[in-house]
Amino acid sequence: MRTVGVEEELLLVDPESGEPRASAAAVLARASLVDPGQDVFEKELYGQMLEFATHPQADMAELGEEIVRCRKEAARLAGELGCAVVALASSPLPVSPSISVNPRYQWLAEQYGIATREQLVCGCHVHVAVESDEEGVAVLDRIRPWLPVLVAISGNSPFWQGNDTGYSSYRSRVWARWPSAGPVELFRTGERYHRLVADMVATGVILDEGMAYFDARLAQRYPTVEIRVADVCLRAGTAVLVATLARALVETAAREWRAGREPVDHGVGLQRLAGWRAARSGLGGELLDPGTMRPRAAAAVLESLLAHTRDALDGSGDLAAVEDGVERLLRRGSGADEQRELLEGSGSLRDVVTGCVQRTQE
Repeated sequence: MRTVGVEEELLLVDPESGEPRASAAAVLARASLVDPGQDVFEKELYGQMLEFATHPQADMAELGEEIVRCRKEAARLAGELGCAVVALASSPLPVSPSISVNPRYQWLAEQYGIATREQLVCGCHVHVAVESDEEGVAVLDRIRPWLPVLVAISGNSPFWQGNDTGYSSYRSRVWARWPSAGPVELFRTGERYHRLVADMVATGVILDEGMAYFDARLAQRYPTVEIRVADVCLRAGTAVLVATLARALVETAAREWRAGREPVDHGVGLQRLAGWRAARSGLGGELLDPGTMRPRAAAAVLESLLAHTRDALDGSGDLAAVEDGVERLLRRGSGADEQRELLEGSGSLRDVVTGCVQRTQE
């Protein structure tokens, strides 16, 4: 069974006003004081963000339990300092991000200017184990068409600087400002993958291979494929759904590779359009079908995703849970839908944040 690990970025906010607070350094210091050897929570680009990483898990129920524990521990540490944590991929309220003190982050600020100063967005990265770089690259080539569907499932960033953007995942549009972000061409071999990354670093536009911000890539530190397209999900259950589908996509792609099936070679231009469509519409409209790249109802595309990964989900024992999770998600809506419902009910973006603080812990 392939193991899965999840990295989540959470927003630190004032529990009363809902405004982001640059308290990450204090929260991390508190975490180290309580547990000097802790390796769960990490500093991020901005002082208003806190990141945690789960351990690799083979059982999705155990992964979900760990995500909930990490969220609750983050909330406890932040609460001791008068803050709250919330799983929002962008701040509904206006914010002036505070860049953390770090030579790498200062380099980003100097290199990319305003794009760095406007990047306060929170994502969810899913690591799925692979056996080798060759298998990993084969997987990257074959999961490309399906990644926008994960954007639609996770969409949780409808607001930006106090305004409704009209998007389900505006985070993904902000993230696309990085010069190395987004979909890439087919790699075919591990050698070609590493050569492209080396050539990108040699341009001087990016600092190192860690800044190859592809939608999915080979992880640097772990023998995994790292899928980087998702918003941080409002509810832990949605994060587990994204992680479970990610593992199923990886397993399905690896089986296709071993069977000699060629990847679908949609061009980068079409992949970008599919990503934009998913970010804009979320689950409430049409997506581009991964097979045909033509418009199709989001619910029908999710059915295609389930059909594509059914054997892998059945083999891991996750099929019933995923079917139930997809049905519940379509009925309730995405995090973006829930945020808009909160605003409609109260008329206050502050109440949107405080309502989402509660949902983050559920």
